[in-house]
Amino acid sequence: MTEPLPLDPTWPRYSTRPFPPYRFLPGQSPHPRRDPRGHSYGQPEPRPPACRPEDWRGCDWYLYGVDLYNYAYWWESHEAFEGLWHAAGHATQQGRFFQALIQVAAANLKRVLGQPTPTANLVRAGLARLLDIPPIYMGLDVAAFAEDVRSHFEGSRQESPLIRLAW
Repeated sequence: MTEPLPLDPTWPRYSTRPFPPYRFLPGQSPHPRRDPRGHSYGQPEPRPPACRPEDWRGCDWYLYGVDLYNYAYWWESHEAFEGLWHAAGHATQQGRFFQALIQVAAANLKRVLGQPTPTANLVRAGLARLLDIPPIYMGLDVAAFAEDVRSHFEGSRQESPLIRLAW
């Protein structure tokens, strides 16, 4: 299995942070944190600070998570969004938003790994959470993103959905 490639390698970046040297694929590449060959081995777990939803433009962890997602670093984006989810609080609207992004990123990864049942479960859970988020949230047209996710995983849209932020 080869590393997934970004849908559009010229897609605009929202953060200036560099990408990891490889995309982690479970069972295919060294685990980033546990394997001494991993791209994040020996580094502490990311603990991003909480950021207010209305201040999303200045939240580098969020912007970097979006970049990771859009460039097919789905495991790594999951990690970035998970740190934000913990910082926001699991029961908050923002926490549910981050959890939905985590689940969509994980669904993309599971699909690439050829795991249809976990993919379907993650898509279903992520879409359900997105339904409870305002139509525009943290710069994202949530309704359009949810439709792109649904279309992609139902098979009517070939391309993996991108997270497009409105500046």
